[in-house]
Amino acid sequence: MRRVLLALFCVGLIIPAAAQDLVLPAQPKSLKFAVIGDSGTGDQHQREVGRQLAAWHARFPFEFVLMVGDNMYGSDGAKDYVRKFEEPYKPLLSTGVKFYAALGNHDNPNQRFYKPFNMNGERFYSFKPSLIGGARFFALDSNYMSPEQLEWFNKELGSSGSDWKIAFFHHPLYSSGDRHGSVLTLRDQLEPTFIKHGVNVVLTGHDHFYERLKPQKGIEYFVVGSSAKLRRGDNTSDLTAKTYDEGYAFMLVEIEGDNLHFQTINERGVTVDKGVVRKDAATNKVIGTSGTAPRPSARP
Repeated sequence: MRRVLLALFCVGLIIPAAAQDLVLPAQPKSLKFAVIGDSGTGDQHQREVGRQLAAWHARFPFEFVLMVGDNMYGSDGAKDYVRKFEEPYKPLLSTGVKFYAALGNHDNPNQRFYKPFNMNGERFYSFKPSLIGGARFFALDSNYMSPEQLEWFNKELGSSGSDWKIAFFHHPLYSSGDRHGSVLTLRDQLEPTFIKHGVNVVLTGHDHFYERLKPQKGIEYFVVGSSAKLRRGDNTSDLTAKTYDEGYAFMLVEIEGDNLHFQTINERGVTVDKGVVRKDAATNKVIGTSGTAPRPSARP
């Protein structure tokens, strides 16, 4: 009986009690997605997050998952793709959920040819998942911000015409991490383009914790680098709106008109941050972010 229950849980047919605490609107015509980062370990922590993603998907049917880099730690042979990606996320993949990857510093650039990462052989690319939500996503390779990539990004942003412009890549422009922190050279390269073309939200990883930054120059930044790796310690600065380093985490996101709702959840199904990013319809700039987080019941 125990094995049967475990199997049902793994495929998302049994939802853990904590997964009932869905605070997102879950409207039928909204755009829904998830975010993971620094995830490719193949270990127990990655599998735990994978099980939670499957369980929450049963209540909040997100269309796709963004991967903000370090998708494959260590070796990356055929068996590694199975152990570090296909097996942990099998319940989602079997229901047709797509994954869109950006490259991290631990990733072999040849990952761009792996079809389930949906990179289509490119180090940087953009996609518009559906007509719902009015959003376009831009995956960048922050390992090497070449002139070619910057030129492409500037053109893509300028012609996108999307209501929401969301960039995702590995190295954070803003982070309170003691180990890595903000990458200032990358900020100098990208931030002027973000501001010029109205990027609303930026999703990164690299530092192994979760952090929501205070909006910077009308842009909302998140660090989601603890979906399988974790670095506990003092990572709070005056940039921080909310940080969480007591467990492994992923995000659920819903775009509904001019509101972007987010809910960040740990490997035990406990919500550790939630809120709404609001933008002005006329200027396409973020005008406010509200967020509150319940205290986790116990350290993992």
